[in-house]
Amino acid sequence: MELFNTLTRRKEIFQPREPGKVRIYVCGPTTYNYIHLGNARPLVFFDTVRRYFIYRGYDVRYIQNFTDVDDKIINRSLEEGVAPLELAAKYIREYFKDADALNVLRADEHPKVSEHMPEIITLIEDLVRNGAAYVVEGSVYFEVRNFAGYGKLSGRTLDDMRAGARVDVDPCKRDPMDFALWKAAKPGEPAWDSPWGRGRPGWHIECSAMALKYLGPGFDIHGGGFDLVFPHHENENAQSEAATGKPFVRFWLHNGFITVNEEKMSKSLGNFFLVRDILAKFPPELVRFFLLSTHYRSPLDFDDQKLTAAGRGLERIKTSIRLLSEVLDREVDGNMPEVAGDLSYRIDGFKHAFEKAMDDDLNTALAIGIIFDLAREVNTAVNRVGATVAPRDKEVFRKAMDYFIKFNGVMGFFKTASGSQKILFDHDGDRSGEEEGFGLVEKLIELIITVRGEARKKKDWATSDRLRDGLKELGIIIEDTPQGTRWKKP
Repeated sequence: MELFNTLTRRKEIFQPREPGKVRIYVCGPTTYNYIHLGNARPLVFFDTVRRYFIYRGYDVRYIQNFTDVDDKIINRSLEEGVAPLELAAKYIREYFKDADALNVLRADEHPKVSEHMPEIITLIEDLVRNGAAYVVEGSVYFEVRNFAGYGKLSGRTLDDMRAGARVDVDPCKRDPMDFALWKAAKPGEPAWDSPWGRGRPGWHIECSAMALKYLGPGFDIHGGGFDLVFPHHENENAQSEAATGKPFVRFWLHNGFITVNEEKMSKSLGNFFLVRDILAKFPPELVRFFLLSTHYRSPLDFDDQKLTAAGRGLERIKTSIRLLSEVLDREVDGNMPEVAGDLSYRIDGFKHAFEKAMDDDLNTALAIGIIFDLAREVNTAVNRVGATVAPRDKEVFRKAMDYFIKFNGVMGFFKTASGSQKILFDHDGDRSGEEEGFGLVEKLIELIITVRGEARKKKDWATSDRLRDGLKELGIIIEDTPQGTRWKKP
């Protein structure tokens, strides 16, 4: 497997710190609002990275933090008239609703800044002790000019960064590029006791403290959006290495921006989309599919029309899975001729091609193309099948379904039923996240179709038509084919 390492600005063969184990830290949201589409892209992509390493047989430990102490949270709490930590807790709960809808697996740990003050303070003490940081009037700053490797992640030189810096930002700093590790308390703001007086941590130190606590120095992958490369990840890397004297991260991975009409999404431009609002208009499986349909390092341009177009592609995959399910339910007949020869010949090639795409810098766009190829071959083969299936064909179709399930396990488009690997679609129960409810709607629809089939056998056309029209009113389209009745959502 090759991954593009932001630190070296080239693809490198991935070798973990420990054989067979992968340790990943991803920057989570600052919890002062619902997550937006820009938050959702790294959320979904790095969840897919985690899933692929699991697919490959690695023991994966995945950490994603919550920033629940921050200027934005303090300002928003004043607007809403609630305590900052109460506001942050509210939006953490809302985050999980959106993340669950997008089928994002829970991290092994979701550390919060507010719950890791001892680790943060200890790390700052280490930096002060070894001369990498200094104290001024109850605040602590990292001294950038004392860290020789500053700028190596972003590729910026210190002279260039100083030239663009405002010298009047903070008169307490020795250099305008120095950044706060600890901020002295201000009236009305949350604060904690420290050796330098009451205060709160700066933004960058929190991730270093939590990543080092849960993964240790030299862990395998640190992820986030490209907008975090500088200053957040640059500062995080510098303070971590200054404190430990060891490399902080082996591979830095960063996803590209979300754009709207080819302009970067931002509040100032008014092209800012909350995931909550998008999910009110589009199924979550489609949103996830759309976010993975472009290579992660490329910009992803968003609008409703592009999501609608992506939906047509996703429906092709869903149709193939439905057709396979129908064929696998049919009886085997040893006298039937084999009709899946081409699929039989190519079936294992799809698995190889999928893994080759993902091994090449996690190319989800190409991997989705492989799934489309598999779907096309499946559709061609199953359309030749009659009322019964040849034994060899049944084996090929079962393997095709197994690959769909495995690929879906990586891409995470569709949820699966609790206790089984059966793929579920957005109509298979509600979207509340309660797996026990998945599949209930499907069973009821199948029951209605069975009753309608019995009515048709009795030539009770009035009942048959009434059941068909009733399902149509509920948004369920049924089709009578020589191989039986099929149903779908339009």
